[in-house]
Amino acid sequence: MVIKALSTVDDPDFKKDLVTLNMIKDVEVNNQNISFTVVLTTPACPLKDKIENDCREAIAKLVDANAIVTIKMDSKVTSPNLDKLNIPGVKNIIAVVSGKGGVGKSTVASNLALALSELGAKVGLLDADIYGPSIPIMFGVHESPEIQVINGKNRILPVERHNIKLMSIGFMVQPNQAVAWRGPMISNALRQFVNDTLWGELDYLVLDLPPGTGDIHLTMGQIIPVTGFVLVTTPQDVAVADAIKAAVMFDMMPTKTPFLGVIENMSWFTPAELPQNKYYIFGDGGGKRIASQFNTLLLGQVPLVASVREGADKGMPAVLDDTNPAKSIFIDLAKQTAQQLAILNANQLQQNN
Repeated sequence: MVIKALSTVDDPDFKKDLVTLNMIKDVEVNNQNISFTVVLTTPACPLKDKIENDCREAIAKLVDANAIVTIKMDSKVTSPNLDKLNIPGVKNIIAVVSGKGGVGKSTVASNLALALSELGAKVGLLDADIYGPSIPIMFGVHESPEIQVINGKNRILPVERHNIKLMSIGFMVQPNQAVAWRGPMISNALRQFVNDTLWGELDYLVLDLPPGTGDIHLTMGQIIPVTGFVLVTTPQDVAVADAIKAAVMFDMMPTKTPFLGVIENMSWFTPAELPQNKYYIFGDGGGKRIASQFNTLLLGQVPLVASVREGADKGMPAVLDDTNPAKSIFIDLAKQTAQQLAILNANQLQQNN
């Protein structure tokens, strides 16, 4: 009866019932005590509460209105192309890109990674911006990573901060040292970061790519099959124009990378003393226009908040501060991103079968 009742509960994203999707595990019935586990496709599922409530309503309606129902909400992140990623243990790779600098891409990448981690995922963050690495400052990390020799080969142990595994060229050079490298040297460094780093088991590896459409992007497109990318822009027309070029670049690559959605940063400014007011300093609607043009989602809008910048400069991104008004926004962004990735993976698995 319990399984039959739960077969009436649909996953809102996949439009199929939980039993068909094999999301119900460990069903136990002891008189009026009913327990089971719902295995979601991501710990960052934004519909977790709705699914749980729908399960309780189905049990009450079709099994026993007086039942004592215990539901464990678990997760198992899907990865239909695990064998193609070539990074042992890494299930999904999310690239964070922008068309130009100064739009807050590294801030978004850092907070996105931390938000996914806070929601229960195992997360790594690779700073692929060789010329302007920002991750060391944003996480307050200045030591070099350790090197281990395994089977005669040097392997890099990523630096860990706030439950995130980090790798950046900034860990290996002095803060005031310029990385004046040509293309081949950059390509070799990125290959080493990807192939020689012991990332371990990760649900998501977030790539903080440099702005623009240059050599690093082409290299990463060749050596890493990115699961999907998110595009960061401000509402300003100049930023939007360059962001569109970045999106087109990913569509032109030999292996087409799915567009998960747009994140609009610095969408408006709200003074602390006037919390109901919004001032659109950089214009309005730029992120929505890009999302509409590419038939993707506007994953969210991040307002211009001084504490976000201050936290990044101090090595404490906004998600680590419960008092920061932007924390909940980044948490929602992470949920939306994980949701789109789960839908993408589910469709890919269906095609493979």
